[in-house]
Amino acid sequence: MSEAERGSMAVETVLLAPVFLLFLMFLAGAGVIVESQGRVNGAARDAARAASVQRSLDDAEAAAETIATGALEGHCQSPSVSLDQSDYEQGGQIHAEVTCELDLGFLGFGGTKRMTGTAVVPIEQFRRIE
Repeated sequence: MSEAERGSMAVETVLLAPVFLLFLMFLAGAGVIVESQGRVNGAARDAARAASVQRSLDDAEAAAETIATGALEGHCQSPSVSLDQSDYEQGGQIHAEVTCELDLGFLGFGGTKRMTGTAVVPIEQFRRIE
């Protein structure tokens, strides 16, 4: 291999290295976002399930908040739970919506992404509700 060919390959390598690095950062970021969305969806499911076995709406909201906050602790900033669309009565349903902010600082950006997960769980027809 001649000196000119080696020099050309070195230039190509130097030019392609940043593109390859950006591609790897994109893959890492996409993986974190997908994993975080799954975690938020799981927290919504668990919050709805915990709320559906409570006897009062206040207890249901407290249980849902505790479960979701515990599941997302250290992964998302300021998680919150809403049961506003729930039909809290015998035979009704719990509709839990969990939201949190995912910090994208690990990618070198200063932004956040809002993640939302929802789940619906029925309340038993013969369950006593207060």
